[in-house]
Amino acid sequence: MIDFDYEALRRIGLNNTIISRLADISATSASSRLCRITEYQRDRITLHDGAAEFSARALPRLLQETPLCVGDWIIAETNPLNEVWISQRLSPMNQITRADSPPIASNIDTALLVMGLDGDFNLRRLERYLALVTASQITPLIILSKPDISPDADEKIAALIARIPPGTDLFKINGTDPESVAQLNGWLGAGQTICLLGSSGAGKSTLTNALTGADQETGGVRQGDNRGRHTTTARSMHICPSGACIIDTPGLRSLSPDSLSSAFADIESLALDCQFRDCRHDGEPGCAVVGNIDADRLRNFHKLQREVRRNQQTALERIAERNKWKALMKSVAARNKQKWS
Repeated sequence: MIDFDYEALRRIGLNNTIISRLADISATSASSRLCRITEYQRDRITLHDGAAEFSARALPRLLQETPLCVGDWIIAETNPLNEVWISQRLSPMNQITRADSPPIASNIDTALLVMGLDGDFNLRRLERYLALVTASQITPLIILSKPDISPDADEKIAALIARIPPGTDLFKINGTDPESVAQLNGWLGAGQTICLLGSSGAGKSTLTNALTGADQETGGVRQGDNRGRHTTTARSMHICPSGACIIDTPGLRSLSPDSLSSAFADIESLALDCQFRDCRHDGEPGCAVVGNIDADRLRNFHKLQREVRRNQQTALERIAERNKWKALMKSVAARNKQKWS
């Protein structure tokens, strides 16, 4: 087993779950040490060993076996040329992933889902974020930013509360007000890892600066459509004075979850009372869902269901389904042609 300094590594998120995974790892050289990835870019990987950050490269063999991401715990080794190489990766306790995309971050305790109360406000997108993190067994925490510039904030919050699963924590936070940010202190204990998710311009970098005392570049939104500009271009981990770790991420352009999990627990609970076990909640008689769930939320549920099914299909299954629809459309076109000829 590899020796490690618990107190030093705890400040970058080491916990008992990770230590238990370390028992399966064997040191391959005297220089083997436990580190965590704090930044991952195409041409550079930054590690932290509890004392300092430094650059490293991953062995090609390792990259072929598994994609790496910010938050991963790895084993680093130094060769005779004083080059640091990542040789092994510990199995993560969880990981935020999108369908057909590299992982976003791993080993997360709480995901802060940041959404602005300005033009960034989008209930359907937030439901996607909830589905993404709950499928990864990560506790979600909704952060509604920019309340100071949103005259209709109360109406938006009421609409949100009516749609999110019961028990989901929600906070209205002004990232430039220390007293407002202090509401998150209960989630920033030593050894905790927090990941910020949200669209560009939602206020993630501003919140990261407030929590860590860092000075990341922040940007506003475009005039006219309130669309955010990308100010964070790479996923990176920062250390809070309280001992927690914050992973900031760029705004996500696309977001397709692999599972809906408990993000739509209210629909799943009502579905137990439907007349038919295979009820699709789309006009069937005896449906207990339609009429008891917000219509737009139900439409979003159906849309995400289709995406999840598509994501779970193999390449051959996708081709077969595409061919089925092509044949169906040809059949309809042929009937219409015959009808009007």
